[in-house]
Amino acid sequence: MEDVVDAAFWRGRRVLVTGHTGFKGSWLSLWLQSLGAEVTGFSDAIPTEPSLFEVAGVGAGMRDLRGEIRDLDAVRDAVAGAEVVLHLAAQPLVRLSYESPRETFEVNVMGTVNVFDAVRTDGGVRVVVNVTSDKCYENREWEWAYREDEPMGGKDPYSASKGAAELVTAAYRRSFFSDPAATRLASARAGNVIGGGDWGADRLLPDIVRATTAGEPVRVRNPHAVRPWQHVLNPLSGYLVLAQALWEEPGHAGGWNFGPVEDDARPVGWIVERLAETWPGGLQSLEDPGPHPPEAHYLKIDSSRARARLGWRPGWSLTEGLDALVNWHAAHRGEEDMRAFTLAQIEEFRSASLSGRL
Repeated sequence: MEDVVDAAFWRGRRVLVTGHTGFKGSWLSLWLQSLGAEVTGFSDAIPTEPSLFEVAGVGAGMRDLRGEIRDLDAVRDAVAGAEVVLHLAAQPLVRLSYESPRETFEVNVMGTVNVFDAVRTDGGVRVVVNVTSDKCYENREWEWAYREDEPMGGKDPYSASKGAAELVTAAYRRSFFSDPAATRLASARAGNVIGGGDWGADRLLPDIVRATTAGEPVRVRNPHAVRPWQHVLNPLSGYLVLAQALWEEPGHAGGWNFGPVEDDARPVGWIVERLAETWPGGLQSLEDPGPHPPEAHYLKIDSSRARARLGWRPGWSLTEGLDALVNWHAAHRGEEDMRAFTLAQIEEFRSASLSGRL
């Protein structure tokens, strides 16, 4: 059985990735390069130091544009010539959204409006996938997973901005992209992603990397909070498969969840304990009592629709993803060629996905 990420589809395809210098955007841009796509990236800056974008030499194989997602003219220039737009640019942090709510809404809502409006006036884009978040749902702390037709919401500025971005997506789809011959627009929702090369602030795995590098214990917030953890390549494969499906069939326009299997929704404390067993030299942790801004305690998403209609499923389990993360950072500490190593992990993931479907 063939891999659902179709290299033939992406070879020579003109693709715009917004937010290409971020963690997910860097992995996605490198994967698209390996598939032979003509990739353009649009970001305002490289968000961390160090960064996967620089460590893995992601910019070497693509057109690297700098601009602000809140600048409509700059977004229009970036969209020109693209066939597929994968919109990842965002303010991605819950805690930062409490400090900078205005910027969070401007970037995550009006930035999304700018992308859609640029696509609307350009006329040459066939497919748009808007990447939002599992936090777009009105989280009622249910034990069961959220499906795509659950109400949008969000108690904190970040979550509310992602819920609003979903409403914007639905409005543009109904108002401007409803004709079967028009641009096909979908949204993709995923949870807490892990993987090598993430040095973002206020994230569990980057905090572990920084603490162990400094020889300090990891300070853990909310150890009992349950999150739908998965390796970053799992949802990225979903975004690519969704874009392929949209190209062929406008009926796939809509919202899609790309989450892990039920058993991979784990508490924060479980992740720390699992990594303590495999991290070179081990790690120590202690609970950080805060105070911390409020965050949801329990969140899972249901990906049955993607499995049934797109043939998608996670290529790596959570334990396989954690092992891949540990291996990536061991290679980085060993000063290996990290572009080659990251590409090799993408190929390893692709092979695992293929073997799982045979």
